[in-house]
Amino acid sequence: MAATNVVVVGMYGMQLDSGRSPRRWEKWRPTVGIFQRDDVYVSTLHLIYQDDKTPEPVLSDIARLSPDTTVIPHALAFPRPWDFEDVFATLYDWSREQAFTEDAQDLWIHITTGTHVMQICMFLLTEARFLPGRLLQTSPPRQERPPGVELIDLNLARYDRIARRFAETRAEGTSVLKSGIATRNPGFNQMMEELARVAEVSDAPILLSGPTGAGKSRLARAITEVKRRRSASPLPLVEVNCATLRGDQAMSTLFGHKRGAFTGAVADRTGVLASADGGVLFLDEIGELGLDEQAMLLRALEERRFMPMGSDHETESHFQLLAGTNRNLREDVRTSRFREDLLARIDLWHFELPGLRDRPEDIEPNLDFELEQFAQTSGRRVSFNRDARKAFLTFAVSGEAAWRANFRDLNAAVVRMATLAPGGRISELEVHREIARLRQAWRGARGATPAHGLAERVLGPEAVAELDRFERVQLDDVLDVCRKARTASDAGRVLFAVSRTRRKHTNDADRLRKYLRRFGLEWAVIVERLNPDDAL
Repeated sequence: MAATNVVVVGMYGMQLDSGRSPRRWEKWRPTVGIFQRDDVYVSTLHLIYQDDKTPEPVLSDIARLSPDTTVIPHALAFPRPWDFEDVFATLYDWSREQAFTEDAQDLWIHITTGTHVMQICMFLLTEARFLPGRLLQTSPPRQERPPGVELIDLNLARYDRIARRFAETRAEGTSVLKSGIATRNPGFNQMMEELARVAEVSDAPILLSGPTGAGKSRLARAITEVKRRRSASPLPLVEVNCATLRGDQAMSTLFGHKRGAFTGAVADRTGVLASADGGVLFLDEIGELGLDEQAMLLRALEERRFMPMGSDHETESHFQLLAGTNRNLREDVRTSRFREDLLARIDLWHFELPGLRDRPEDIEPNLDFELEQFAQTSGRRVSFNRDARKAFLTFAVSGEAAWRANFRDLNAAVVRMATLAPGGRISELEVHREIARLRQAWRGARGATPAHGLAERVLGPEAVAELDRFERVQLDDVLDVCRKARTASDAGRVLFAVSRTRRKHTNDADRLRKYLRRFGLEWAVIVERLNPDDAL
């Protein structure tokens, strides 16, 4: 256990360390015992003691055992030695004055002596790295052996069994977030692993973005479940779809109101922010909130207080915010539709959920999940025959499958096929009929405009006439993907779905923009000319 420049920080134990008679050498004194081992050399000892309790003769006994050790006594005032706040504040201030650094010494924090409150405070200061060292635990001598000395590193990842249990817990959390689905998309799996770690340890806001039907609401419930398992408590979850809120109703729903606050307010109402106190609040489609509601929400997040409508007194609520959106909030900030300061507050953890079309390898496991969900809700188990399953999956992963509503489309498709399946077995006939339904629905979602001719609509007939047929066909297909996509990134992921898996770094939007520039096109121009309703 020999080391260079070992510095020990310890507390004088008025019971265990005390003693003045010659017989004091016959008993175990934890602080003195450190220096009774031949294999331990301490260069400096910082000994903290109550200012009215002298640590003599401990100081002289240590000098006798280890004359080369520099002993620095620190008399601190603990007016209430059993009060946690008082003791922690005193030790915190002292630790900041010492300015210990990890590079300057090997710091050991002795926690065997002192009151229980002091020991807890020293542990917390070490865990938070205000005291950047390892815990030192000592024990009495046994059977002619010297006093025991054990160092505890609070980096628990260094302990194999503990690290394995942490890994198992993280894996369980990731599985909960994925609803137990064995997803195969590497990027999605990595994102879920990171989200599981955040959900376990952080109460900061989490922003979930992605297209409609990508699973934001289900994921918000799963995040809450991960936190419940971590805290072993029935953490409340309050959900609100902000797209349904307008005017006084929005303020009332979010922040509550007093009777008579506005016309129709015939009784007091507790808002969802107050109802979520001590739990989780999920505001889906947060981008639909008005600017006034956004301002009040920002204050509630920063100060944990807000004023219900018609009230003279503020309400206090501590909750974790989960926010969902299918909008580009940064673009909304640029157009003054969303507050920049609120976005900065909720964007600390931002997870963008890809659409189903961007995760073709995950369609098969999600298909099995939807079949299982149907069995649980209907009480009837249904399966595909082999050829029917192959036919559906071939269509589902093809470029023809738009999956505009993402998992809602997949769920609806499974429910329809399972409901119509004779004898609980989905045949090729049900699959072909369902594919026809999906094609019709997706054509109706954007109109029946075929991909052919899109280049002419964007560039004009004269410019298109200058292109080779091969280029026209390719550009038509690219523009067809673009008009169906929400963003350039979404379009790029579809267009480069195969080649992107072979790249270490992907920027699908940039690849798409470079291709479009060959024809003098920009993303905004395509949106304006192909989807005028979506143009800014």
